[in-house]
Amino acid sequence: MLYEAIYQPESETLLPREIIKTPEIDVFINNFGKQQDDHCLVADLNGKIIGAVWVRILSGKIKGYGNIDNETPEFAISLFQEYRNKGYGTQMMKKMIEYLIEKGYKQTSLSVDKNNYAVRMYQKLGFETIQENEHDYIMLLKLR
Repeated sequence: MLYEAIYQPESETLLPREIIKTPEIDVFINNFGKQQDDHCLVADLNGKIIGAVWVRILSGKIKGYGNIDNETPEFAISLFQEYRNKGYGTQMMKKMIEYLIEKGYKQTSLSVDKNNYAVRMYQKLGFETIQENEHDYIMLLKLR
C-alpha cells in the first residue's frame, strides 16, 4: 500500500519498489500501530483489498512531508490503479475524517504533489493549502 501511495505520473518511469525502504518514506509505516495516533482503514470490495487510508503523527527525527506539529495526524492514502477515479478515495477519506472527529482531533494534514489529480479531491473535502513548495502543497483540514 505504501508504494501505491507514492504519486508517480503514468508517463514517467516508475520508481523502484525499494524506495519505500528510504527513511523519509518508511516513516509512514515503520512500527505502524505502536503509536497512539496510528489509525488505518482498509477498503474492501467484494472481499478484495483495493486500498487503504492511514494517519499518524510524524513529528520525530524524520518528519512527514505534511507535518504541521506534534498533535496533527498526517494522511496517507493508497488505491490500486484500477480503482482510482471511481470515488473510492473520496469515500475512504470521508470515513477517516469522521473517525478523526470522533477521536477528538482538531485538524489533520497532508502533502500532495502539485500535479496529482487528488488535489481537487482534497479541496472538495475542505483541505486548504497552507504552504506551497516547489513540487507539492501542504494542506490542512480543520476538524472543529
